[in-house]
Amino acid sequence: MRIGEVIGNVTLSKCHPSIQGSTWKVVVPLDIPALTGKEGGRSEPFIVFDEFGSGAGSIIAISESAEASAPFHPDQKPIDAYCAALLDIVDIKHV
Repeated sequence: MRIGEVIGNVTLSKCHPSIQGSTWKVVVPLDIPALTGKEGGRSEPFIVFDEFGSGAGSIIAISESAEASAPFHPDQKPIDAYCAALLDIVDIKHV
């Protein structure tokens, strides 16, 4: 699971019937420097399936790969990344 920031929306003209009514977000993954407010720490944006209603600037938890479709079992959805949670606070403690 990764943490990312929503930076935009995706509009589809056609989609698979199993994902109608949901939204797709453009998300940039965040690493420790970005989460602690330091410079840098962002990588390539990617697209995430979202049913929670995140908006621009939202910090979200992202499940990827096989885990992305696990919440829909036994149904199958053609997704590779899923918004698993909206995060209010991210508290990082250095060990």
